[in-house]
Amino acid sequence: MPRLGLDRLVVVPYRGWTDDAPGTAIQDRGRLASPYGPRGGTGPGGVGNYQVTGHRTSSTRAFEFLPDLRRGDRVLVDVGRTRYVYRVTRTRETSFRSARSLREQRAAVPGRPGVTATRAMITLSTCATAEDHAEGNYWSDEFKNPEHRIDKVGVLVAVRRLPRRG
Repeated sequence: MPRLGLDRLVVVPYRGWTDDAPGTAIQDRGRLASPYGPRGGTGPGGVGNYQVTGHRTSSTRAFEFLPDLRRGDRVLVDVGRTRYVYRVTRTRETSFRSARSLREQRAAVPGRPGVTATRAMITLSTCATAEDHAEGNYWSDEFKNPEHRIDKVGVLVAVRRLPRRG
C-alpha cells in the first residue's frame, strides 16, 4: 500500500472465514490472514472477494494505518512474479454482532450477499478498537475482536508481470 508506506507484508491463506480462531492466530503472529473456502474468499486476482485481515492495535500492528486509505489509493499484491493492482473504491463498517453485516463483509461481492461476482475485488479489514472505545463500546468476542471492523473495499484494475530478480 504505497500511500501508507506498507511493503512486503506477509499474507497467509487459510481455510476459514474472517477473524475466526485460525485467522486470529495468524494475525497474532504478526501476519495478515486471508480466508478461503465456502465461507471465505478467493485468492489474489480471483473473481470474487479476496479478503485480508490484520491487527491494528496489537502484535506488529500491520494494519495500524489502514483506516487512512482513501478512495483511489492503490493496493499492490505480489504473488511470485505477478503483481495485482487494486484501487480502493469505498469504506464499509462490519459489526461482529450482526450476522447480516458479516454476510455482507464475506460476500463474493462485498456488501451484496447472494450476488454473483463478475470481477476481482479485495476487502482489507482491521479492528475499530479505538473508535469503539471512544464511543464507550468495550464489547469483544471470544478472540478479543472488538464489535466493529473497518473494511477498505477495492477492485482489480491491473495485472502486471514483475521483472526477474537477480
